[in-house]
Amino acid sequence: MLFLYNLVVQFAGFLLKTISHFSPKIKLFVDGRKAVFQILEQKIKPTDDTIWFHAASLGEYEQGLPVIEAIKKQFPSHKIVLTFFSPSGFEVRKSNIFADVTVYLPLDIKKNAQQFLKLVHPDLAFFIKYEYWPNYLAELKKLKIKTYLVSGILRKNQLFFKWYGGFYREALDAFTYFFVQNETSKKLLQQLGKTNVAVSGDTRFDRVATILEKDNSLNFISDFKDNTLTIVVGSSWPKDEDLIVNFINSNTFNVKFIIAPHNIKEEQIQNLKNSITKKTVLFSEKEGQNLADFDVFIIDTIGILTKIYSYADIAYVGGGFGNPGVHNVLEPATFGIPIITGPNYSHFPEATALVNLESCDVVKNEKELEEALSNLIQNNVIRNEKGHICSTFVQMNKGATAMILKHIINDTI
Repeated sequence: MLFLYNLVVQFAGFLLKTISHFSPKIKLFVDGRKAVFQILEQKIKPTDDTIWFHAASLGEYEQGLPVIEAIKKQFPSHKIVLTFFSPSGFEVRKSNIFADVTVYLPLDIKKNAQQFLKLVHPDLAFFIKYEYWPNYLAELKKLKIKTYLVSGILRKNQLFFKWYGGFYREALDAFTYFFVQNETSKKLLQQLGKTNVAVSGDTRFDRVATILEKDNSLNFISDFKDNTLTIVVGSSWPKDEDLIVNFINSNTFNVKFIIAPHNIKEEQIQNLKNSITKKTVLFSEKEGQNLADFDVFIIDTIGILTKIYSYADIAYVGGGFGNPGVHNVLEPATFGIPIITGPNYSHFPEATALVNLESCDVVKNEKELEEALSNLIQNNVIRNEKGHICSTFVQMNKGATAMILKHIINDTI
């Protein structure tokens, strides 16, 4: 099966090169990997001590950030090497201040894994949440490099638990220790004979909790809000926006809307703006405007949504009508804001927990969205209660990073 896996990966690499001529995102995926080994040769010396972190995309990076920061403080003489699989992670965080070297992860073939690990030669390796690359893990095991899974999630439908997933199960032998988010993941690993596992929780709680300690002020958002009840729509997709726009256009409440779409392609942004009948301004058009005069503010830029949530009275988190589902609900939750999202949230334990706590409302259609928003807009008591549950939930689930760091320190002494 491993032989077949390697053939599939190599064929996928060839196919992606072909598709890259027609897809800007795939082009980034392909072109970004061309100079990886050259960059590593330039930035890492054979005598350097290094630690490697791998994140699939932006969400996993944010999830692993508390551990990256903690490890960096604990091992200040080590260089941090950060890899991404997806352009949506790398392109946004390629200039981050936490890693000494940030690159794409070369495709998982044996030759790439050997060359990558020869150049990086890490003392420790961390995989965040998921992405189990058999060739990289096999080489890590062969080189006896201590390897950890951080905030891992295991599900019964994964390849590990299929009759034909033997080579994938074998890859798990590379992990020195598994830090997983919940008891279900621990039990699934135990079914595979793994005893080197602990339920540490989700490190994203540590990350979002520290957001409160930072300066989240944005003067232009304050000017727009103008002491008016404000609904922030974060990481929205077209299906989310269809529902929201209908509510924006039809409601008669004294309320403002900030929309931060997941994709900020110019054509999509203009279509979104044109679909709104109320006075609307784009982030890219804000200079020289009296923002208080507008009803809707569309954020056609990246990197400021977290701070924008601090101005929200209600948050709608997008992605809940797509696959795999809802985006990050913890960022608005940490600010004590009630949340609304679409029906696809079950793959995300934090979203499921907030739904069960009744601090996150789930809507399936336009009518349900109207009811949920109207209820939160008109009922200050319910709005505050749901928001309080959200912030308490975040605070009560902190501590994963400290647990992981303590184990790593003991493991390396």
